[in-house]
Amino acid sequence: MFRERDKSRVKRILALLITLFCMSSALDAQQPAAPAALPATAAEQNAEFLKATDEVLAEMSKLLSLPILTPLKKSLRSRDEIRAYLLKKMKEDKDAGKRHADQITMEKFGLLPKDYPLEQTLIKVLTEQVAGLYDPDSQEFFIADWNAPADERMVMSHELTHALQDQHFHIDKWTDAAKPNDDAELARDAVIEGSALAAMLDYSIRGQGSVRDLGAIDPTELMGDPDSSPELAKAPKILQDELLFPYVVGMTFTQRVLKASSGWPDFHRVFENPPVSTQQVMHPDLYLQNVTPAKIKLPDTKGSISEDWKKLDENVMGEFGISEVFKQFLDKDRAASLAAAWSADRYAIYENDKNKNTLLLFQIRLGTDASAAQFFGAYSEVLEIKYMERSALLRRPNFFSFDTPEGGVFLRCVGNDCLILEGAERQVFDHLTHEMGWPANPAVPEKLDGSRLKVAMLPILANEIGEHGRPVQPREQ
Repeated sequence: MFRERDKSRVKRILALLITLFCMSSALDAQQPAAPAALPATAAEQNAEFLKATDEVLAEMSKLLSLPILTPLKKSLRSRDEIRAYLLKKMKEDKDAGKRHADQITMEKFGLLPKDYPLEQTLIKVLTEQVAGLYDPDSQEFFIADWNAPADERMVMSHELTHALQDQHFHIDKWTDAAKPNDDAELARDAVIEGSALAAMLDYSIRGQGSVRDLGAIDPTELMGDPDSSPELAKAPKILQDELLFPYVVGMTFTQRVLKASSGWPDFHRVFENPPVSTQQVMHPDLYLQNVTPAKIKLPDTKGSISEDWKKLDENVMGEFGISEVFKQFLDKDRAASLAAAWSADRYAIYENDKNKNTLLLFQIRLGTDASAAQFFGAYSEVLEIKYMERSALLRRPNFFSFDTPEGGVFLRCVGNDCLILEGAERQVFDHLTHEMGWPANPAVPEKLDGSRLKVAMLPILANEIGEHGRPVQPREQ
């Protein structure tokens, strides 16, 4: 075990490493205090780089118990060369249709403003002071030619972990195997980046112990000033969190799995049995206990959604995604508590070919009926905050709806399942709940007062929820 002074040293090192390496899921970044002094000539710089790479690669091979299987290509790159590479990889990563679907989904969930310049922001964030990266396609490691020599080996230890893992486990194919489940793919990203961050920490303290010897580490408490990375600091919260998740949460996942094993040789079994959800990464004991989410099939929309609506994507939000939605509208602690009740979900996003309106169908399963009732109350708040212009409000036990200029919004929970529809008409929601085998939805009162319905208001608050998710002593307003 480490003495207290050793633990303090590790914390200082980890703070530096996270500052260097938690910029994105594709690269590592840093904010140097001053321009680094370069060797006298480019030839000397390159020779020093090649020698250091070979030395660090050998050390990481030994540390991780992953033999070097093939020679590694390596080179120094200029800022312009690295920027061009990243732009190329971003375009290759997802087709235009998927990129469009992702943006529309984030907008509909309230995570991005409408027509937000997402791709331009990502390019700025991902090219902000790049330190180095490993390319699985070309099996090449390259590093920024402006790095200070003192920082190079830190960068190398992280990226060369990727190189060794790729030689043994083919990390790109391994990550892509989770498709088309975005949540499962993000979980695998967290294994890749979190294990490389943990390996880098082990490299920095080699000879004194391992990350396994430390107590629980919360990397978020060790983050530097976010303003030191200006482009990341001003990006929307969802982009910040999704870029940092593989490093920060992946690091704690790796540490927990290492502690439950005999070290790195055992950890590599994760590549044979990967986490299947961000929930397993956020709560590693669920992974170790093989607690997996259920699979949800959305209700059949045939006959209810017209052919004018084109389905852009059908996917999974996961606990991470749900927590981000709640964090956008509610306080952080409450959001985390509500999202932790996640058991499974599935959503479909549609776009109208004629008027470009969007429609979201979202089903989520919570752990218990009581947690579903809590979800109902909290998500009602989310919907009311998200849609400021509302009319025809109807609130009943476990049923909530209103009209907006963008279409109707509906939320209903039965048992531990909840169904949300945004952007469609009441008859569509009635059809979907019928397909699910649920009892008929509450009738719409005929008596109107202007544009707002006079209805009995039954608050569904957490402290008013009974044992089976039913309101206790409802009050009429």
